[in-house]
Amino acid sequence: MTSKKKPTVYITRKLPEAVETRMRELFDAELNIDDTPRSQPELVAAVKRVDVLVPTLTDRIDAALIEQAGPQLKLIAAFSNGVDNIDVDAAARRGITVTNTPNVLTEDTADMTMALILAVPRRLAEGAQVLTDRKGEWAGWSPTWMLGRRIAGKRIGIVGMGRIGTAVARRAKAFGLSIHYHNRHRVKRETEELLEATYWDSLDQMLARVDIVSVNCPSTPATYHLLSARRLALMRPDSYIVNTARGDVIDETAMIKSLREGKIAGAGLDVFENEPAVNPKLIRLAGEGKVVLLPHMSSATLEGRIDMGDKVVINIRTFFDGHRPPDRVLPGRD
Repeated sequence: MTSKKKPTVYITRKLPEAVETRMRELFDAELNIDDTPRSQPELVAAVKRVDVLVPTLTDRIDAALIEQAGPQLKLIAAFSNGVDNIDVDAAARRGITVTNTPNVLTEDTADMTMALILAVPRRLAEGAQVLTDRKGEWAGWSPTWMLGRRIAGKRIGIVGMGRIGTAVARRAKAFGLSIHYHNRHRVKRETEELLEATYWDSLDQMLARVDIVSVNCPSTPATYHLLSARRLALMRPDSYIVNTARGDVIDETAMIKSLREGKIAGAGLDVFENEPAVNPKLIRLAGEGKVVLLPHMSSATLEGRIDMGDKVVINIRTFFDGHRPPDRVLPGRD
């Protein structure tokens, strides 16, 4: 690429140093040094002048923004696995290619999902808070104090048995959980046999029979409020729900009501319906030990972020070398 004009690349958030350094070496890259989220006017100004936009999942790349792009903008190379924040169809109409960074965060997200699966029934956050609030002093061990629920022998129902859901299932099986799953399509027979997994084509039926529900499906129009008030009501009062996918897959208002009324035993949440805002009612429930809340950090490992950056670099280089990027997102996908 040294004989060619370097493409101008606008990066909306601060990335790991190794990624930013590589971007600067290869491209005419504009970095976000202080990591301040870009405003919509700033994004509009950028798409009018740069060749490549590198947004993250918190940037809203809608049709209105894309329509204001200059003719030089040819690629939106998303630094994210999901592209629900990008109007891929609008980009295609303008002849703009969209890429993402799939398959690099599977293990990291599955690790955090398993951590929440353990944390909620075993009351880990509550126990840590006791020591924090009491400055390391407490009354000492007691046979009936801080009793949680055993994990081994319980049933987990995985909603969305893609790469992450399957990785969660592997971990859950190692902890002695019985694997159940609901997916648009049944997984391969050898995968089912390896995991000793039970497939449910009816989500309703599965929800009524499992002890822990793990949400691992993508956010699409079809999965918006997939776990609706009606479906949440099917869950047992001693069951738990864990979500490391997207907040809008669950009707958050209905879930809060179910938790408050004791119709669900607890929840572990890394994502929220209106994030970065978190419903104050969830904060109160966390204070009461009914939920464990994390700030969308299930994929947050240095290794994972560098892997994502490597994919962005490869997608940009491949595109400007005249080839189809390996992680191109096609319009019209759900």
